[in-house]
Amino acid sequence: MLKDITLGQYFPGDTPVHRLDPRTKLILVVVYIAALFTAQGLAAYLAVFAFLAAAFAVSRIRPATALRGLKPLIVILCLTGILNLLYTPGQVLAEFWIFTITREGIISAVYMVARIVMLVTGTFLLTYTTSPLSLTDGLERLLGPLKRLHLPIHELAMMMSIALRFIPTLIEETDKIISAQKARGADFETGSLLRRAKALIPVLVPLFVSALRRADELATAMECRCYQGGKGRTRMKQLHYARRDAVALALGLGLLAAVIALRVLR
Repeated sequence: MLKDITLGQYFPGDTPVHRLDPRTKLILVVVYIAALFTAQGLAAYLAVFAFLAAAFAVSRIRPATALRGLKPLIVILCLTGILNLLYTPGQVLAEFWIFTITREGIISAVYMVARIVMLVTGTFLLTYTTSPLSLTDGLERLLGPLKRLHLPIHELAMMMSIALRFIPTLIEETDKIISAQKARGADFETGSLLRRAKALIPVLVPLFVSALRRADELATAMECRCYQGGKGRTRMKQLHYARRDAVALALGLGLLAAVIALRVLR
C-alpha cells in the first residue's frame, strides 16, 4: 500500500497543463477547492467532475494513477460515508438498533465521499504536473507581498517544497525497511491492533534515523553551495504568464461562477 501513495511525485511532460505557470496552477487549485466546497446538488458536482476529468485528459495523466493514491484513504472514506449515512436526519428508509438510514443520509454520504475523492485527486494533479522547483518559485512569487510584513516567504516555500519532494523518498525508504524486517521474520499483519503497532517500532526507529541523516546531508549540501536564503537569489528560469494561463484562469473562474449560480438557483 505504501507504493500506492503518489503525493509529491512529478511526472515530466509537455502538455498544456505542464506548461502552465506554477502560479496559475496554484490559483486554480484554490479556485477548484472553493468550487468543490461550494457545490450543492448533482449538477454542480457533475460540473466540478467534468472540469477535473478534462484537466486529467489534457495533462495525459492516467486517472488510475490518482485513484491508486487513494488506497491509503479507504478507511477515512468508508468512515466518512458511514457517519453521514447513519447520522443525517431526514426521511427514514430503514432502522436497526440505534441506527437510522435516511434518504438524505444516502445523498449526503455519496456527496461527501465524492467531494473528498475529487479534492485529493485534484491536489495530486498539481504535484504530478509541477516540478518541486517550479512549485517553490510560484509559491514564493504569489506570497511575495507578504515580505513587506517581514515574513520568511522564501524559507516557507522552500520547506513546503522539500517536504513534498521527500514524501516519495521516505515512502520508498519505509518499504525497504519493512521488506528487510520481514526477511528477518517480523510479522506486521497478524495479531491484535496493539501487537501490530508494537511491531512497527523496529520500522520507525531506522526510518527516523534515515530521515535525520538525509536532512543533515541536504543541509550540508546547501551550505556547500553557499545557500543563504532568498536574499539576492536569482533564477535561471523566469516565470512569465502566457495566453494559456489566462484561458486556464478564465475556465477555473467560470467553473466557480457556474457552481455558485447553480447553488443560488436551487
